[in-house]
Parts: sequence; C-alpha cells; structure tokens
Amino acid sequence: MDDCKPIETPMATNTKLDPDESGIKVDQTLYRSMIGSLLYLCASRPDIMFSACGTPKVASFELLGYTDSDFAGCRVERKSTSGGCYLLGRSLVSWSSKKQNCVSLSTAEAEYIAAGSSCAQLLCMKQTLKDYRVELTRIPLLCDNESAVKLTNNPVQHSRTKHIDIRHHIIRDHVAKGDILLRNVGTKEQLADIFTKPLDESNFCRLRGELNVLDAREIM
Repeated sequence: MDDCKPIETPMATNTKLDPDESGIKVDQTLYRSMIGSLLYLCASRPDIMFSACGTPKVASFELLGYTDSDFAGCRVERKSTSGGCYLLGRSLVSWSSKKQNCVSLSTAEAEYIAAGSSCAQLLCMKQTLKDYRVELTRIPLLCDNESAVKLTNNPVQHSRTKHIDIRHHIIRDHVAKGDILLRNVGTKEQLADIFTKPLDESNFCRLRGELNVLDAREIM
C-alpha cells in the first residue's frame, strides 16, 4: 500500500459506480470474500458501512432514531438508499444502510419508505428494552423531509401515494398509536446522512464525531 493515494473519507464524493460492460471478468469467489470482510468490519465501524454495502457510557435509557434516504442514489437500478441510526442515551447501539427494494418516484416517497424501516427497528428495540422492564412510548424518530413527516401524520390515502406498497405504511399505524413520534430535523443535524451517500471530509468527520465514533488515529 506504499504507492496508494491516501484519502480522508471511505468514498470520494465524485465516485460514480457504473457498470463496466467492457471490463475484465474477476474471480467471483475472491470478490465475495472481500465484500464479506468489509461487511464484517461494518459491525464495529458504522462510518464505513455505506462505502461497503468505543462509545461513551449510556447516560439514560432515552431511545432516539434518525432516518434518511438518498433519492435514486443507485445509478444502475435507480433505487434509493435507506439509512438509519439509533441511539440509547448518547450511545450509538444500532445502524443500517440498505438499498431499497423498489424504485421510488419522489424524494418524499424514498424518505417515507426509509422511515418505515426505521420504525420497525425502533419497535424491535422497544420490545427488547421491555424485557429489561424499561417502558418507552412516543419514541422520537427524526427525518429531514417535511413531506414524509406530513404523509405519516395524515392517514388519508392521496392519489399520489396509492402506488406505495401497503407494507411501508407500518409507520402510520404506530404514529397513530403513539409508539413513534416522527419529527422533522434540519439537514445539518441529520446523523443518518453518513449512511446514505459519500460525504466530503468536513461533514464526514463532523457526523462521525456526533455518532461518538473515534478516529483510530485519535485512539493511538
């Protein structure tokens, strides 16, 4: 690696992953083993999770979620990427970065689908905490898209949302029940942004710090 060019973030902001039709075929076994190694690292390094696919002591049992989406981020299938992170107190305890299964027709729809996935994760964590006799209600879930928030709080099925699969409406039901409180958050305060797209060095380092993920150089 002596001759490699170092960069400050896992992925450059101008990276374009297009299919190379004239490229040389590679060994699929070797490729999958490399991807598997990167996914293994993601279990302990949330700041590199999007590129591949110690936190402080918990001060309280307040559960908080952030949900975000990168609209049509995949240049091949034009599917969006859902990202989410979940904090218990000030500790990051769970995170996700996954390409959506369907093609969204708008940013609001992509954000709405991502919020539904984050809602399911929060409900699972809520049940786990209940086993430890920690009862939580109206768990905050922060989204930086006002249209998605309004879509969640309005149970009316509009003509523009009829095409959204019914399974994505799980968040509507639990918002109505009071299990989840979906609120709007500013783009700069959206911690899940690091799981949906490549970022420049300043934003990447800022969000990594907000998530309490330490730089290996700082530990040394």
